[in-house]
Amino acid sequence: MNIKDKKATEYQALVRANEPKTNSFKNCILAFLAGGAICSVGQAFLNLYSSFFPKDEAQVLTSITMIFLGAFLTGLGVYDKIGAFAGAGSIVPITGFANSIVSPAIEYKKEGFVFGVGSKMFLIAGPVLVYGISTSILVGLFYYLVEVFPGI
Repeated sequence: MNIKDKKATEYQALVRANEPKTNSFKNCILAFLAGGAICSVGQAFLNLYSSFFPKDEAQVLTSITMIFLGAFLTGLGVYDKIGAFAGAGSIVPITGFANSIVSPAIEYKKEGFVFGVGSKMFLIAGPVLVYGISTSILVGLFYYLVEVFPGI
């Protein structure tokens, strides 16, 4: 073993000894509880809106409300604290999507509305949108072909 490989091995051992230990079970429980709490808030809004509006409108209003809350809490810096506490539990619901749009926009606002906010807003959510829309098109085409040509 040459000296370069020996130093790399020593460095890797030093890194492993000093890396923070994670508690996966605790992280899973916190993610489950936080994601469930966010979804419960959404369900509460759906129940509230359902008593005043038809079902379809209540669902749309619930989505709008949850997106607003996610963006608003991100702007206040609260959603980042929720994310630090809950981990993946905060990114799964619709509020996590709002957070992924607003966070880069806030970070790059000093570069202006066009080159900062406008160009960086979909930095994180952009790939999700591209692949989500592409997948929905492919699934739609497959569904169409199955309906038109049922014997395939």
